[in-house]
Amino acid sequence: MFCDIRSFTTIAEGQDPADTIELLNDYYTLMMDAINGEGGVVNQMLGDGLMSIFGAPLPRENHRLAAVLAARQMIDLIRLFNEEQAAQGKAPIEIGVGIASGRVVAGYTGTHQRATYTCVGDTVNVAARLESHTKVVKRPILIDEETRGGLGDDIALEPQGEVLVKGKTEPISVYAVLVGEPGTQATGPQSARARLNYRSAR
Repeated sequence: MFCDIRSFTTIAEGQDPADTIELLNDYYTLMMDAINGEGGVVNQMLGDGLMSIFGAPLPRENHRLAAVLAARQMIDLIRLFNEEQAAQGKAPIEIGVGIASGRVVAGYTGTHQRATYTCVGDTVNVAARLESHTKVVKRPILIDEETRGGLGDDIALEPQGEVLVKGKTEPISVYAVLVGEPGTQATGPQSARARLNYRSAR
């Protein structure tokens, strides 16, 4: 899974550096809460984006569903976070999430001084391209065909057709996970708001 804040450079340019750091801290806290809650592992924080893994280093049978449920919770939490932002006269943020499933090469990379657990391969590249493609189709969550195969009927999807993403020689089938509509809310309002209360406890 890859996740990124939309137009983050523009947002950062329009506010104080301290506000930008606070925004990133709040954003990462909420995103990691949703990801960790579904058994995912955040292994990279890339400025205003992040990469997370489901199903490694420990295998998980329902890793595809877990990733999608986490993504829906992330969107729910950002929606509630934006309500707080509006109440304080601050600009809202939007995120894009790309999820792909399949085999990867995973393990620790680096040096004796510093190493990190990560994964590489075609599946990782597809997830990154799907996250970027959310900007084109104006949908917050995009998944590939392999991910769709691990979902039940209760996950509402919208086919986006076949897309030729950078690095692939053949187009892939892409689906948008519907959010913000009746029957698609992943987290109850009270539960999501409780997660935002970490601010007052700091």
